[in-house]
Amino acid sequence: MITKAPLDYQPLPLPDRRQFTDMEMQTRADAFLEDVRTRHTVREFTDRPVDRTVIETCVRAAGTAPSGANHQPWHFVAISSAELKRKIREAAEEEERRFYDGGAGDAWIKALEPIGTNADKPHLEIAPWLIVIFAQRWGTYDDGTRYKHYYVPESVGIATGLLITALHHAGLSTLTHTPNPMKFLNEILDRPEAEKPVMILAVGHPDEDATVPAVAKIKKPLEEILSVFEG
Repeated sequence: MITKAPLDYQPLPLPDRRQFTDMEMQTRADAFLEDVRTRHTVREFTDRPVDRTVIETCVRAAGTAPSGANHQPWHFVAISSAELKRKIREAAEEEERRFYDGGAGDAWIKALEPIGTNADKPHLEIAPWLIVIFAQRWGTYDDGTRYKHYYVPESVGIATGLLITALHHAGLSTLTHTPNPMKFLNEILDRPEAEKPVMILAVGHPDEDATVPAVAKIKKPLEEILSVFEG
């Protein structure tokens, strides 16, 4: 919640300035690529606990993301409560059964076949933490009046990407889960109408027998994802 009083533009010297040689930049970029290549979505977790402080630190990292007008239109709900995780699993599986029983359409179900998913979501109870990401469609001033948020999907998407990367950097695995619809999350987690659930992120340590679909190892080559116009 912010004050309704207008904020003036106040330029500040760039803090935390970092400078590297070309060689150092390439070395750092290469090291990051090698690390992020070890990130994999998993569906089999252990129930090994993860300290709350690790989750909080990773969410702090997500909160540094750029956003439209710096409105930071996101809210993260971290859940380790077994009761709440069970409620979320039950509600999510109910929606998933509708999805797989015809709600998705044949083409979508066909596209998911190489991934090996179905309506059963045990990871929602087994993973030590669930983080539910909400997008705030509008904000509220300290006097109770509303103000509009801008570029909400883009802003929340960037923050979520940072969160997944931070969790990976901390040594944890994740699974993005988007049951449709997800309005049940507002009710279970007591979130306001202004917030739209974007996804459930299961977080924890991969099971000893965790697997990944072979198709998930297929990544588009650089020439398919990058166009360059040099000056």
